Amino acid sequence: MEEKYVDLKSLQFVLYDVLNAEQLTQYEHYKDHDRTSFDMVIEAAKQIADRLLYPNYREMDKQESDFVDGKVTVHPAILEYVKAMGEAGMIGATFSYEDGGQQLPQLLQMAMNYVQGAANNGATMFVGLTTGAARLIKNFAKQELKDIYLPKMLSGEWQGTMALTEPQAGSSLSDITSSATSTGQEGVYKIKGQKIFISAGDYEGAENVVHLMLARIDGAPAGTKGISLFIVPKYRLENGQLVDNDVVTAGIYHKMGQKCTPAVHFVAGDKDNCYGWLVGEPHHGLKYMFQMMNEARIGVGIMSAAIASMAYHASLKYANERPQGRRLSEKNQKTSPQTLIINHPDVRRMLLFQKAVSEGALMLAAQAAFYADMIEVTEGEERERYQLLLDLLTPIVKTYPSEYGIQSVSAGVQVLGGYGYTTDFPLEQMYRDIRITTIYEGTTGIQSLDLLGRKIVAKNGKAAMLLTEEITQTLQQAMTFDDLKHYAELLQKEMGRLQQVLQKLMGYAMSGDVERYMADAVLFMEMASLVVVAWLWLKMAVVAKQKLVSGGLGEEEQRFYESKVHTMRFFFHYELPKTKWLATRLTDEVFLTLPEEKEVII
Repeated sequence: MEEKYVDLKSLQFVLYDVLNAEQLTQYEHYKDHDRTSFDMVIEAAKQIADRLLYPNYREMDKQESDFVDGKVTVHPAILEYVKAMGEAGMIGATFSYEDGGQQLPQLLQMAMNYVQGAANNGATMFVGLTTGAARLIKNFAKQELKDIYLPKMLSGEWQGTMALTEPQAGSSLSDITSSATSTGQEGVYKIKGQKIFISAGDYEGAENVVHLMLARIDGAPAGTKGISLFIVPKYRLENGQLVDNDVVTAGIYHKMGQKCTPAVHFVAGDKDNCYGWLVGEPHHGLKYMFQMMNEARIGVGIMSAAIASMAYHASLKYANERPQGRRLSEKNQKTSPQTLIINHPDVRRMLLFQKAVSEGALMLAAQAAFYADMIEVTEGEERERYQLLLDLLTPIVKTYPSEYGIQSVSAGVQVLGGYGYTTDFPLEQMYRDIRITTIYEGTTGIQSLDLLGRKIVAKNGKAAMLLTEEITQTLQQAMTFDDLKHYAELLQKEMGRLQQVLQKLMGYAMSGDVERYMADAVLFMEMASLVVVAWLWLKMAVVAKQKLVSGGLGEEEQRFYESKVHTMRFFFHYELPKTKWLATRLTDEVFLTLPEEKEVII
């Protein structure tokens, strides 16, 4: 079989059939685009992936980034890739024309990221981080800073990063200690501090690295209210020349996966010669940074879906080529020829699980990107609706593709059996690569606390009510098909179960027992995610059924749409029932993992 890492037909199905991406072109902001221009962008992204990313995927793992004599080295193909993306205008594809972009929808950015992430997930981080950092500068920095940084970043000449984490603080940003001292010049500060785990934070070949760095201005309030955001470049611009800005790489972390992307530990201001430029207002840095963090959370979800896609196609290829054993129904087990392992029921179950997860995760990320586009083109109450929906989905988009993506890739390793655990095949690398996604941009625990503690209760639960309306619309459509009605009823029942769980948990919160309310937030996240992805699979099945009943399909098209309906059924029969156990655990008396008795040892 031909090497394949992504299914463009399934991507187009999501974009055009399910979400009707072309409807976005009716709005002024996207009016210059159409289906043809969208397809051209995806094809260009695929060509770059085929030329520079996929062929180097395994080699980049072996020739990992390194730190030698104070310099960070990366695989040479990464430099080619970043340059190609800059020249193609893809780093700033969604930026407005006046900012040097193509004014493309976020939905198309998602599609590009998905295609390229499926080809080589680690390499795509270089571009994704620059896009996010540049967007933050575009939205919140002064025009003079935009003029300096945006052209160089969107061209791929300067790398962008997000510099949050510090050794003593970890994910607790309220505990960061990096400092900023006013120079007397408006907006310019002396910076001191260190940051760790900064992806693409330094490497030979990048003309400059632009850190979006969180720090405290001297005398700032304690906690998150005292955090400000600064542009802290590796080299600052003086008299038209780049000069050393006292940002020194202390080393890099050698990682389990994504080895082509250096995770840098840098020290700023050790020689008292590091300058940073304030972005926006003092003490509002975390609010600004959340824009990039939320964008990155969705980016991690896309990356996870992409790795799951790559693993699915690799294991599917193997299952269609590897003969082993005989069918269970074979009467003469000794003399009949071996069968391909794809004919074994358990292998088919694992492949269907991979397909259900990878394509469900893609649909989830695409739905979020569509909401982001509608925020761009609508106003007033309609805009607020899409903003609330996107806010609610964001922690789910980060969590489901990463957590279930790990399980999906693990199933792929299992399909290959012993070979899956060897370096002869790429599944083991994919398994290592995807493991970090549950940690990037806030662990699963942090995302779950955000969902249950903030997003569900925001504006008296308005976002959850709006999502219920979206799901109800799909249920009504599904009810018009006899063979989908049963699944609509199943989903309706699970929505009721989720509501009952939430009411029970809210009882703890209203009584002031926050510990009990939030103790099993991760389990609530899993339950909510399964319901949301079931909705999205039903949504895809409705569209597939509409295509099937319309008639006039060729044999290949017929099988394609039938596979969508069949995978939806698999999800409802194998995955959605997990909510029953989760509901039992969540509504039973919560077993707290931290008992009051201090002497009890875990």
